[in-house]
Amino acid sequence: MLRLTVSTEEYLMIGDDVRIVFLGGSHNHLKIMIDAPKEVDVIRSRVIENKIKDPELKAKLPKYYAEPDRQEKFRKSQKICK
Repeated sequence: MLRLTVSTEEYLMIGDDVRIVFLGGSHNHLKIMIDAPKEVDVIRSRVIENKIKDPELKAKLPKYYAEPDRQEKFRKSQKICK
């Protein structure tokens, strides 16, 4: 698993022919553009999860969560000017 921080309009290449472009977003949403050949299937996780009816199979699917707030010792200190 690879976790990256990217800026708007940066992109990732997967292999030689799949490009994921980060277009920006807001607090809970991210806009991306996927440039891939027609032979490559791009499917949202929600679609996969909705197709599976067996609760045991659904429980085995990977789950990803947003990164929790950083611990106090890792936060940038804010300097207060008076």
